[in-house]
Amino acid sequence: MNYLTDKHKTLSESQQSGLMLWFGRLPMDKKAVAIGLSLTVGIGSAAMAWQGTSSDRIYFCIKTPLKTLTCSDKNNRPFRMTPYYWSQWQNDGMPSQVVRNPAMGVKGLVKATNPYKPFWAFGGFLGFALAGWMLRHCQDEEKQRAVFEDIAQKRDAAKAEMAARSKLLESYRDVAIAEVQLQADLDLVANDRTVDITKAEIYSDVEIQVAQLDATDALFEAQTAGMTEQQKAEYIKQLREMKTPYLQGSQTLQGTIDPSDKVTGADNQAIAPGDKYRWINNTIGYPTLIFGGMGAGKSWTTREIIWKKVQAGWNIVALDPHGTIVEWRGVRLITGYKEIAEFMQWYMDEMRQRYEDYRKSGLTEEQWTERLRNSGKMLSVICEEFTTWTDNIVEPMPDDCEDEKWKPDPDFIGKWFRCAMTESRKQLMIPLFVAHDRTMEILAKAKGLSKLRDAALLEVELIATIDPITTEAKASGQGKIKLPGHGQWIDIELPKLDQKRIDFRLDESRTVNEPPTIDKATLERIYELEFNLGNKVGDTQDEPKKLSPMAQKLYEYLTRTERIEADVREFKGNFKVNGERFTVEQIKGWMYEIVGAGLADWIGEGVIKLNQI
Repeated sequence: MNYLTDKHKTLSESQQSGLMLWFGRLPMDKKAVAIGLSLTVGIGSAAMAWQGTSSDRIYFCIKTPLKTLTCSDKNNRPFRMTPYYWSQWQNDGMPSQVVRNPAMGVKGLVKATNPYKPFWAFGGFLGFALAGWMLRHCQDEEKQRAVFEDIAQKRDAAKAEMAARSKLLESYRDVAIAEVQLQADLDLVANDRTVDITKAEIYSDVEIQVAQLDATDALFEAQTAGMTEQQKAEYIKQLREMKTPYLQGSQTLQGTIDPSDKVTGADNQAIAPGDKYRWINNTIGYPTLIFGGMGAGKSWTTREIIWKKVQAGWNIVALDPHGTIVEWRGVRLITGYKEIAEFMQWYMDEMRQRYEDYRKSGLTEEQWTERLRNSGKMLSVICEEFTTWTDNIVEPMPDDCEDEKWKPDPDFIGKWFRCAMTESRKQLMIPLFVAHDRTMEILAKAKGLSKLRDAALLEVELIATIDPITTEAKASGQGKIKLPGHGQWIDIELPKLDQKRIDFRLDESRTVNEPPTIDKATLERIYELEFNLGNKVGDTQDEPKKLSPMAQKLYEYLTRTERIEADVREFKGNFKVNGERFTVEQIKGWMYEIVGAGLADWIGEGVIKLNQI
């Protein structure tokens, strides 16, 4: 062993016996033999210590009044004791009714069969202890050897890698030299022809431009033949509108140069038809639990599932304790814990009534389900913020009960949760729970129902990640799904969403959220990028307009923090109004207003430079 200091060596050797020093110098095979011998001694000694008795015994009986001998107690255990205690008893006054058992040994005395039993036991302990000590010594040496083995392997791997890199660099050097020589030869030949080629290109470009102008004029004259001057002006305006990249649906300005983002609001359903999103179809007809940490994307993903349910003909009831009608357009919203409790009571009553009607209908299960579907009774209950329900919801008091006599059921939410999990599917009253975890302590504090949860619920776990810029939790786009009754979790990919869906109406002309209004300054900026590259910005813009309240707050924030060049990715996490943070697209919209007002200029994607005042 390598010691750090002499003191370290002295302390280590003082704590180590001479036997272990001798043992440590033995080769491995002899160490194994020594350990085996020690174990053999321990096992043999233990076996010997297990057998026989270690002391003499005197067996005795008691004479009864009927002159009979009783030699054992009521549990049939013989009366016996050691000679020492027998003599002590005699000295203390042994009763005359006590006599030695003539049937045992010599006048009741039975000699010890294993008088050295304690020594054998000590030998067994010593053998096992010595074997364990030697094994521990071998283990410590093996740990030290493993460290050196690992270092040696890494050293050999590093040498091999360096050798390979050296050979690769030599090969690359030869190739690079050959390329430079070839390029030099080509440059010598090309220089001889450069002047002639340049002249030819200039002449050909001029001739092509002249021909294009003539062809364009001829084509325009042919297209506008017979038109009045007013009709020609309207035709030119129509051509410009056809070429202007108006932002539609979820498009951004970046989307005007990204073909993958050129979709309209009606086409953008956020759910691609590919196989990677087919898992959403499973959530329509099953009781479902969606869970994940903060920022994992539970609300956005839940709303896309709701949109699928709406498209499939389901009636949606959203139980959101803190929801607003603005974010739940097109569905029935029940907000407030008291109102939610009343709906839960109605839900269980309706469930019992449907089962009673089913029993009396004389229909099969499939026929009954089809009747519910045709009559428009498909109901999906969305349980938002389900984690907080048990702390705030109390069973509602019936109308026919007095206040003094009413005692709410403490398991009201648990009963409703079990009813929604197990009885809802056949009656098309499917729940969708949104929570932070899947433990039964969080889900309605329904302990002991984990097996029922695994068998009845389709579970979707959303996985969050950390934004490297804002260090905030955000959706990673990845998750896992587990079907009811199956123990396997399957990796899934979440839909790529640009914004949170708040409108679920099918009878409207638009089926997604309305895009933010595009102001005149933004349209003029788009025109500058597409058609007016050669002119100055001031040629097509009106006088600077007044900023909206949020754009004004953003401008004040940028000037207050003395920013000259502002990158949205850098200050997004720090800019907030009344504690509210904003998305990149919202901030970019206000940046467009600032640029349109002449207070800044674009210098990159998402980066503006404030004008000095």
